[in-house]
Amino acid sequence: MNSTAPLDEVYRVIFNDHHDPFAVLGPHILDGGRLAIRAFLPGALTVSVIGAGGVLNGREIPMEKLHDLGFFEVVIPECREVFPYRLRKTLAGGRVEEFHDSYSYMPTLTDFDIYLFNAGDHHRIYEKLGAHYADVNGVGGVQFAVWAPSARSVSVIGDFNGWDRRCHAMRVLGSSGIWEIFIPGLAEGELYKFQIKTQNGFVMDKTDPYASEMEIRPRTASRVNFLRGFDWGDAAWVETRSRGGQLAGPVAMYEVHIGSWQRGEGNRWLTYRETADRIVGYLLQEGFTHVELMPVMEHPLDGSWGYQVTGYFAPTSRFGTPSDFKYFVDLCHRNNIGVVLDWVPAHFPKDIHALAQFDGTHLYEHADPRKGEHQDWGTFIFNFGRNEVKNFLISNALFWLEEYHIDGLRIDAVASMLYLDYSRKEGEWIPNKYGGRENLEAVEFIRYLNGVVHRYHPGVLTIAEESTSWPGVTNSVENGGLGFDLKWNMGWMHDILEYFSMDPVYRTFHHRNLTFVLLYAFTERFLLPLSHDEVVHGKGSLLGKMPGDLWQKFANLRLLLSLMYAFPGKKLLFMGGEIGQWDEWNNEKSIDWHLLAYATHRGVQDMVKDLGALYSRERAMHEVDFQYTGFEWVDFHDAASSVIAFDRKSADGTETITAVFNFTPVPRIGYRIGVWQPGTYREIFNSDALCYGGSNIGNYGAVNAEAVPVHGREYSLNLALPPLAALYFKRE
Repeated sequence: MNSTAPLDEVYRVIFNDHHDPFAVLGPHILDGGRLAIRAFLPGALTVSVIGAGGVLNGREIPMEKLHDLGFFEVVIPECREVFPYRLRKTLAGGRVEEFHDSYSYMPTLTDFDIYLFNAGDHHRIYEKLGAHYADVNGVGGVQFAVWAPSARSVSVIGDFNGWDRRCHAMRVLGSSGIWEIFIPGLAEGELYKFQIKTQNGFVMDKTDPYASEMEIRPRTASRVNFLRGFDWGDAAWVETRSRGGQLAGPVAMYEVHIGSWQRGEGNRWLTYRETADRIVGYLLQEGFTHVELMPVMEHPLDGSWGYQVTGYFAPTSRFGTPSDFKYFVDLCHRNNIGVVLDWVPAHFPKDIHALAQFDGTHLYEHADPRKGEHQDWGTFIFNFGRNEVKNFLISNALFWLEEYHIDGLRIDAVASMLYLDYSRKEGEWIPNKYGGRENLEAVEFIRYLNGVVHRYHPGVLTIAEESTSWPGVTNSVENGGLGFDLKWNMGWMHDILEYFSMDPVYRTFHHRNLTFVLLYAFTERFLLPLSHDEVVHGKGSLLGKMPGDLWQKFANLRLLLSLMYAFPGKKLLFMGGEIGQWDEWNNEKSIDWHLLAYATHRGVQDMVKDLGALYSRERAMHEVDFQYTGFEWVDFHDAASSVIAFDRKSADGTETITAVFNFTPVPRIGYRIGVWQPGTYREIFNSDALCYGGSNIGNYGAVNAEAVPVHGREYSLNLALPPLAALYFKRE
């Protein structure tokens, strides 16, 4: 072969084994004032160069074919400058293609981009890595970049090059581990992958870790999507949110799995747009302030419910396009409904097409399985101490907040991140440098994440699903905490569901389940969750957990929900709970909306609707959820009767709601509850109301306080307590 390039370099390009094919291909100034242009175009019969400037302006000259596999070269004498040009190739059958040469362009990533990424501080690296529109010297196309520091070679493959890794081999940028190439003229919508050759010569096709759209499973290709062209209408909402204050108002979240909230004909999935058009009105009807979506990031297995993510930057294509998901968020915002996403930085699946052993090494995960694998879930654990991995996750969090205007991130399985011995036996984990069980790298990552999120988006919520007593989960980072806005109160959830599952005759012996939460209720900013985790894997539905006959089951469910809305802490209810669904949640079908043909189920739904309205309307119910000043026990000692009562107070102390709960099926007539002031107390809510399916025992709308001291208070209300019911009173 008579090429001006070193022969071994040429063969490394031909056999797709070069870390920098740009050193061989494209234009190169040679000694003696000559310009060599080289191209490797497998399948081409002939190739010519068409000048768009310089000495060849408007002229076409043929290239010499130096290797049968498609290596071409032309040497232009007396040419000391590189000029813009196009290549024209002829294929079998006489087909001719003309295009700009990818190997004639300089990198678009700057040294500063690379420095920040390798340092873990490029908060918006998603704008640089992946596939993005670029205009280089007036030519539009797609800039591809991927991090694979241990790869021998990396190529972009797709429909546009016949999935042939030889056509668009990438170059690595110095020691950064980032490979890149610009492909001029490539259009939005193209499917692609990165093909990676490992150090031992094994070749893998990988989806783009930063892809903004992917194929629907079981196909795994990424799709070029520039995320442009959506006309947002939520500016007023975003501006209001940016001033903060979400936690000072009502927060009642409706947890939703988009694939099974409702389904279409033939049990098909609804699209994001169809779901939005249906669910927004329902959220408003039921008084929910936020919708929390189980993970919408791309995932291969329906049965993982989205918690085993393979496309961290791509809303799943099961339900439509990125623009369709933006429509969902925008419609919620234009109706004053916040959108919270489940986000999963705790682990990722071992699927070979995704992040696992991405460049042939444990790139995103720890190499040691004692730190890098979750035994319970069969997944990998991110290496939180690696700057580039930390950067991937931080930028992913910001991506959803900025590109999709998301209002909060609920971070899954935080406990599994915090503890090195999480679900491990002795000898199956590695202590930290101090000999402890805390994952110091994960703790640092979480603090950094919360700091960055709140710096850029002070009104956005971060929420921890953290099931242990780790101190300071919602304390500020500056004060040594983890920096979350809210923590799921898993202790309350377990205690309450255990209590409600008991026959009322035994509840007197477990009164502590109702009251223990107030010993720690104000140590964190808590959210009270009745989530999907409580209605799967044989646990039964909320209604199914309730003891007693049919009437008692529904009464208990209404009582449970009434207790949650009254307790201090923000609220979360999983879909189906608000209609009293009998069956466990099944992600393969819609929740059982047909049950609303029955008055008992409509009664639960109507009660949740009224509770939601009351919760948002009454300041005492939501203004002070995280301090003792918003709560005061009236009485918690009556274990024999299984009755408790407490006050909820507004921030200025001018409004009080007194809530009374009877946890037995025995009506209690003449039951006295102490109050501080005389006057008329209006019964503003009764879960035993006939319209909800109850027995309609109550207090005829209002009760006058009497000068009879009870519970250390000068006055008291003489009440009729309905069976298995909650009452709320407000002084007129």
